[in-house]
Amino acid sequence: MRWVACILRCSMLPMLLGLASILANASPIKNDFGHCERVVKKWAFSSLDQEVKEDRHTLQDLLFFLHVPRTGGRTYFHCFLKKLYSKSLECPRSYDKLRFDPRKPKCRLLVTHDDYSMMSKLPNHRTSVVTILRNPVDRVFSTYEFSIEVAARFLVHPNLTSATQMAGRLRAKMRGVSTLDIWPWKYLVPWMREDLFARRDARRQKGSDDTKSSGSYDMNEIFMPLHEYINTPMAHDIVHNGATFQVAGLTNNSYLAESHEVRHCVQKYKILGEHVLQVAKKRLDNMLYVGLTEEHKESATMFANVVGAQVISQRRASAMSLENVANENSEQSSLLSDSEFENDDHQNSSVDHNASQVASTENGEATKQNMTVEKLMEAYEVCISNLRKEQGRRRTASLKRISPAKFSKEGRRQVPEVVLQQIKSLNSLDLELYKYAQDIFAKQHKLTMEKLFAILRY
Repeated sequence: MRWVACILRCSMLPMLLGLASILANASPIKNDFGHCERVVKKWAFSSLDQEVKEDRHTLQDLLFFLHVPRTGGRTYFHCFLKKLYSKSLECPRSYDKLRFDPRKPKCRLLVTHDDYSMMSKLPNHRTSVVTILRNPVDRVFSTYEFSIEVAARFLVHPNLTSATQMAGRLRAKMRGVSTLDIWPWKYLVPWMREDLFARRDARRQKGSDDTKSSGSYDMNEIFMPLHEYINTPMAHDIVHNGATFQVAGLTNNSYLAESHEVRHCVQKYKILGEHVLQVAKKRLDNMLYVGLTEEHKESATMFANVVGAQVISQRRASAMSLENVANENSEQSSLLSDSEFENDDHQNSSVDHNASQVASTENGEATKQNMTVEKLMEAYEVCISNLRKEQGRRRTASLKRISPAKFSKEGRRQVPEVVLQQIKSLNSLDLELYKYAQDIFAKQHKLTMEKLFAILRY
């Protein structure tokens, strides 16, 4: 019987050791999830606690346009906001990364790809936020296409080194902001540029430019296929669920010290994404305006009536106030002797030298002062038509570098269903946020139409 007991003990020993090993290995995983859960919940609780807006429907002193990439925000900036706000009212470096100086006294407009964490640098209760969201699948397509389009412009150079050096020299000379300075393109474009040159070099070494593909989104010899792109670490970190992370303030461009850890935890444990989603939804609730790329005409009309109308009203009130001050100063100055206004020749020449510039500025200001919602929409239609033509020309020129590629809606429809389903799975948070934004948009649209009908009735 002793040998039987020995056999039992000996046979159970490996089982016990195996169980101990499993428990030992499982413990850190459990602890890691527990740690992540605490980190995410703490951030979410703190974020939701800050989201208190007394009157979200009223435009405050500062307008923050949170521009989610590839949603049409550039069109709104050029065709709406630049017609409503003078250059002097734009916040410094509006389109650059985290270089905003809130101390500028007349700063009234901030347009940037920065995420919601920018609000930590702004006067919260004196800031209104607006944004535009897009169908997540279409946004992934557009991000992919634009990254390739911009990167392809560098293929005029003989090699990657030449392209990189020339880009650096041009950026140093530029007075404005380059695409390569703007998040997320500062990461996506150089990455895609390197990939394009590597594939071109491979084709040249092979001695053939012949390509085999099953569509414009699967040209492996020319550029990274879509199905490969969506599975890269770069896409996981920046592109997928990008709108949710941007509205939540958790991109890799965030001001928040804890943003990297929270984002990492959510990407590792998908179930924790619900906390981020709730914060993003709450922030959409508190925004002055939420537009939809797909509802282009309705979104533009609503922006003009919700945001544009209030900007125009504020400017008129400000102009009247300045006019009253000017009248008071004029009455006081008329009591002074003429001799006090005499200037020497040098001073007079300085005034004459700047006269045309001042007149030009005043004319531009006068145009904005006389703006109405109707005139704003008319100007928008002309502007967007010109902007689309220019964008179309640049796109055509870029795509010639990677011919026979031709990105189009028809081409998107030919992408295999399995790839489309994977994009949806990888962007589950964005899909939920987009549905929520559609509900907000429908309510905003109904309210706006009711107000317009009420005005027409009286």
